[in-house]
Amino acid sequence: MGKGYNAAIASNPYIVGSFACIGGGLFGLDMSSMSGVLNNPAYATVFQNPGSNAQGGIVAAMPAGSLVGALMVTYLGDKIGRKKTVIVSGMIWVVGSILQCAAIDRGMLCVGRVISGIAVGLASAVVPLYQSEVTAPAIRGRLVSFQQWSITWGIMLQYFVEFGCSYINGTASFRIPWGLQMIPAIILSLGMMFFPESPRWLIDHDREEEALEILADLHGGGNQDDELVQLEFEEIKQQVRFERTEGAKSYMDLLKPGILRRVGLGCSMQMWSQLTGMNVMMYYIIYVFEGAGLTGRRANLIADSVQYVLNVVFTIPAIIYIDRWGRRPMLIIGTLLMGFFLFLVGGLQARFGHWGESDSARIWVVTGNQPATNAIIVCSYLFVSSFAITVGPVSWTYPAEIFPMRVRSKAVSIATATNWLFNFALAWAVPPGLSTIAWKTYFIFGTFNFAACIHFFFMFPETAQRTLEEVEDIFAQGHTYSAWAISRDVGKKTVQDIRNAEKARDYNDEKEGSIEKSA
Repeated sequence: MGKGYNAAIASNPYIVGSFACIGGGLFGLDMSSMSGVLNNPAYATVFQNPGSNAQGGIVAAMPAGSLVGALMVTYLGDKIGRKKTVIVSGMIWVVGSILQCAAIDRGMLCVGRVISGIAVGLASAVVPLYQSEVTAPAIRGRLVSFQQWSITWGIMLQYFVEFGCSYINGTASFRIPWGLQMIPAIILSLGMMFFPESPRWLIDHDREEEALEILADLHGGGNQDDELVQLEFEEIKQQVRFERTEGAKSYMDLLKPGILRRVGLGCSMQMWSQLTGMNVMMYYIIYVFEGAGLTGRRANLIADSVQYVLNVVFTIPAIIYIDRWGRRPMLIIGTLLMGFFLFLVGGLQARFGHWGESDSARIWVVTGNQPATNAIIVCSYLFVSSFAITVGPVSWTYPAEIFPMRVRSKAVSIATATNWLFNFALAWAVPPGLSTIAWKTYFIFGTFNFAACIHFFFMFPETAQRTLEEVEDIFAQGHTYSAWAISRDVGKKTVQDIRNAEKARDYNDEKEGSIEKSA
């Protein structure tokens, strides 16, 4: 540990690339920490039977904090480094979990959720950034996809803990699960001490020897002369050198030609990932299945758990094949399927549902029609599975790999903040929406999916299996509105290509210097 990290751990790309994903798991824990208690009598009693607007506010408190946390990464990610920012996020999460566990009223619960949200915002922005900067291009998409998989695991595990605790009478039925949320965060903060810092961040802070040593441990078995190690080291140095001549780090960098386009793509990617309606299915699945006519608290909890298991299982193929399938096909096919299944849910609800009451609340519900109830549940399962195998993993991978080093931390945090902004708005708006416009809510989200599909087709270029520096050549091609025209071979380089380019630039610099002196 004299290096500040464990070299044996660094040499395993899957360990070093996936451990930080526990930070993504915190997001999943928080999502199902609410969905699992929405029909819990003890929760309703302690927090005074929150109505649709109040419940939306409680749920939205977490993404509100996450918005702040994601923006904080613009400073912390550059100032103290990627690794330390992940450690800080775990510490903040512990504080938020303690407050939630001890909450005695809505105000205290919301404060705890806001603090936990700050931790989630930090982790959700910095973890994909860290992963993209420590993993080899051939498996980068796969490892960044672990961020989404860890979210699905967090959702499922927390839900099953709450399911089990639902058999406990009294407030322990929700306080125990909320308290147990601290354990993964403690493991994350302590475990990250054994992991290396991002070599790209080190080079950007003039610590090249440390960066080369880490790259060698990460990708060359400790051999600093390994071809891949030298390729990455030369590319990163060249890119950092180039970007330093373009101007100082500031938010104005995000408005520069070529950068603004990518900021738009990164923010749009995160926006569409929320507007697909997936998190609605995660936060409020109990309401969805109640509206489908699924009666009985236990039956609803069991049906919900199936959805969470599917979410975990169907993310696995995406993790394995994301770099082979490519980002574009997954985005386009995924949004088409999700839009289709949401329109089916909305249509079935419209045809067979009517206004009714559940726990004194007005809801649109299907009653006395088991085939329609089953069809709605199956379509919901297919929707979740479609997201898990396509858009879910890509939504974290794509924004982490399209930005230049000089603006990457700020740009990724802005993109992630967009995720939380829309998450906040939808978390608050959906319960009132389901209680007023009912089945039309599904048509709205279905339409969003089809709009996203069109956007992905025309404007999102493929970035699979490129180094972060080679991505620059992709965007240099142009094709702003015809992304399909960019070849998958654009940007491919060898070590010799990099060195020749560097020699040519040095020669030109020397020549310009000689001309200036003679003048």
